[in-house]
Amino acid sequence: MRTIAEINEKISRKRAVVLTAEELKTRVAEVGVTKVTKEVDVITTGTFEPMESSGAIINLGHTDPPIKIRRCWLDGVPVYSGFGAVDLYLGASSAVEVMEGEEVRERGGGHVIEDLIAGKPVHVRAQGQVTDCYPRATFETTITRDTINQFYLFNPRNLYQNFIVGVNGGDRPLFTYLGPLQPRLSNAVYSNPGAISPLFNDPDLQLVGIGTRIFLGGGIGYVAWEGTQHFPLQKRLPNRTPIGPAATLALIGDAKQMDTRWVRGCYFKHYGPSLMLGVGVPFPVLNEEVVAKCAVSDKDLVAPIVDFSIPRRVRPTFGLVSYAQLKTGRIIIEGKTVRVAPVVSILFSRQVAQELKQWIQAGTFTLTEPVAQISMERSFLPQDRWTEF
Repeated sequence: MRTIAEINEKISRKRAVVLTAEELKTRVAEVGVTKVTKEVDVITTGTFEPMESSGAIINLGHTDPPIKIRRCWLDGVPVYSGFGAVDLYLGASSAVEVMEGEEVRERGGGHVIEDLIAGKPVHVRAQGQVTDCYPRATFETTITRDTINQFYLFNPRNLYQNFIVGVNGGDRPLFTYLGPLQPRLSNAVYSNPGAISPLFNDPDLQLVGIGTRIFLGGGIGYVAWEGTQHFPLQKRLPNRTPIGPAATLALIGDAKQMDTRWVRGCYFKHYGPSLMLGVGVPFPVLNEEVVAKCAVSDKDLVAPIVDFSIPRRVRPTFGLVSYAQLKTGRIIIEGKTVRVAPVVSILFSRQVAQELKQWIQAGTFTLTEPVAQISMERSFLPQDRWTEF
């Protein structure tokens, strides 16, 4: 019924009708898919959740005399320096190095990224490989967002299409990437906002592809590639949504445009640092199929309940549970009522979708045609072979 070019024309004239995914679902329930398709031009989705497979590319600029950095720390956090002389990659989950006997500092790469976005000073300590081109051996300084060249997020894996619910059937507390899991099924944790999450509303990735413009950390970003551990061949329900971890996306965006409201360092006790990141994806209403898929509700989405007490790659599950049930705060596992909470912020996920909606309504954010589709045929290869020494 529409093209992206036609929708962008309406956006530029500030005449586009935009609904968040939550608003759209309510509207479809009131008047049906056909009428909503005629009324609406763009649907916005959002999430604000920990995304540890994130990080920042930083170019410091050359020193005088020049240095070829081979070891480097930003505020005590080790960064990767194995490519260009003053190019660095700061991983969100890289932890502050501490001396033997010192207490662990609950700080890592995600916190340094947040500080740089906020304009705060960050200490740099670097060791170089001395060569004829780069005679300097060491370098120490303080940088800010405005005293470095490139500073952009390049995230190998964001936006899991679905994830798991973590529980602990063992007899001791476990500290995981979902947070603490108490023994004997005393709590459960999930990490996807459900029906407002971007990729649940585009289950076959028909609207999202390489080059899709998105909301990333309060600035404009793009889909760069499929994400690591991209697994679109996950089993799916008849509505095409996956029953567990499935598609992922690699994202990129200029961190100098971002806002610490949407990019925050975090720390999981006895596990390590990560990054809370706000991501919003707009969907053009091209036809009724787009609206029908975006009308999916929490009761029609499920996630597996996984027991972390079994230290294996493939862990046993207690079956599937709907996101509608998860959001009640209680689920039933083998006849036992278990408290459940999200590590994702449902409130901030809604606010991401709402802010992206406002950008589009104001005519400051237009949509892009993907330059290539994301593969829906990628398998997931584990490393089940090992050598004993």
